[in-house]
Amino acid sequence: MTEREPGGRVPAAVAWGLLGAWAVHDAEELAAMARWARAARPRLEGRFPGVPWGRLEVSQRHVNVAIGLMGGVVAGAAALGARTGGRSAVFQAALAGFGAHGVVHLAQAALFRGYTPGVATAPLVVLPYSVWAWRRLRASGVPVRSGHGGVVALPLVLAGVHALAHTLANRHQDRLRRGRRF
Repeated sequence: MTEREPGGRVPAAVAWGLLGAWAVHDAEELAAMARWARAARPRLEGRFPGVPWGRLEVSQRHVNVAIGLMGGVVAGAAALGARTGGRSAVFQAALAGFGAHGVVHLAQAALFRGYTPGVATAPLVVLPYSVWAWRRLRASGVPVRSGHGGVVALPLVLAGVHALAHTLANRHQDRLRRGRRF
């Protein structure tokens, strides 16, 4: 049985758990994404020849910057969730997006027919945390919004983060080529 917080709130730890689960999950992506993308590219080009794989290549610097930027987004959502006892629409949207992200990882691995970055922690961290957090919200009497907004926003947020990471990582590379540092 779950303890009910007064006024339909969850403890702040439930909201901060989003940041913790994200950090564990993205540590896997940080360690694997750039290396995996280089190694998997020939196989991906063979299976999906219409995709411009050369334009989608990611460097380790890009991965580092993108994960850092997304960390800011997730930290902000977790902070809003902690401050509002889980009632924040932004926190709930991020929670829905995080859970959907876990499902996407499983689908990617199935489509690829093998390991893809993030698939190890999706069923072990992302999905269990997401289910647990939604259950805690409901059991505590927190009004739960539809997660559709977070699921729809997820690809937009990811695209924005990756576009900004691409710009920042390339700007750094350009300066290094010219012999200057930030």
